Amino acid sequence: MKMRLLGMKLAALVAASLTLVSCEYIPGMSQLQAIRVFKDANTAYQRADYPLAVELYSEVLANDPNQTAAYFYLANSYDNQYRPSLRGERENDSFLDNAIDNYIESVDNEPNVDMRILSMQYLVAAFGPDKANQPAKSEPVLQQMIESDPSNPDNYFVLSKLYEDSGLVDEAEEILMQVRNMRADDPAIYMQIAGFYERSSDFDRTIENLARRAELEPDNPEAFYTIGTYYWQKAFRDFQLSDEEEMEYVMLGLDEVEKALNLNTDYIEALTYKNILLRMQANLTEDLDAREALISEADVLRDRAEELLRIQRGNV
Repeated sequence: MKMRLLGMKLAALVAASLTLVSCEYIPGMSQLQAIRVFKDANTAYQRADYPLAVELYSEVLANDPNQTAAYFYLANSYDNQYRPSLRGERENDSFLDNAIDNYIESVDNEPNVDMRILSMQYLVAAFGPDKANQPAKSEPVLQQMIESDPSNPDNYFVLSKLYEDSGLVDEAEEILMQVRNMRADDPAIYMQIAGFYERSSDFDRTIENLARRAELEPDNPEAFYTIGTYYWQKAFRDFQLSDEEEMEYVMLGLDEVEKALNLNTDYIEALTYKNILLRMQANLTEDLDAREALISEADVLRDRAEELLRIQRGNV
């Protein structure tokens, strides 16, 4: 998702570069040659002819180093030729090395804020585990991105995950708390925090943040459904629970999916999980009549979910 968004930003900036190149007047033969070559370089880039783009963007910068946008496109042209599966091969690794060098040049020299931030984003990706695998070098870039755009939570999330992956769990949590304090009314923040606590196996804090998200989105059935699925996972996967504890989590899960269904009676996923949770409740119920009633109710929900799926697929 993030790389797709970067790609969309990149396409827009390519178009902007074409406009700037065609309209800006720069005196001098070398500068005029740089403008002409920049147009050809952009054409090669848009056609994904990255070897030619590298050659042409290099020529642009040789003629006019002030065409700073070329640093990013030169870097990205190298980057697009790198293949993680060929890591260790000299020519392949040189593509990534050259990409990193030119992303850094873009960060250091590009006056356009959007382009500079985009270069930082791609530089962080280049230092990532699928490429250079140098997380320590990502940290100062992310800190710089936060300084450049302190209201953007995405940069904090990436830095937090970097700390988490490096084993610096306290530092990762501290970054997330900064974002929470900055945007306490943003439901998406609590989803990110819940994900962090889930990975840390802190169930109570996971639920706490999911519940806060639901408080902020009281009309969103998915918020309550999500909490229900977490209670189901706890009841189903935690083999250390006693029967009484398992029943408690099952009932809590049922309460949450019921809230979701009160908002949307045809919510297929919530119907499905209510069906599953009712069967779990039945398995934990000693009274045979009560157990049979729960299974019958679960069957009705299962049939309703299947009917809605058929309607959704056009197989009525």
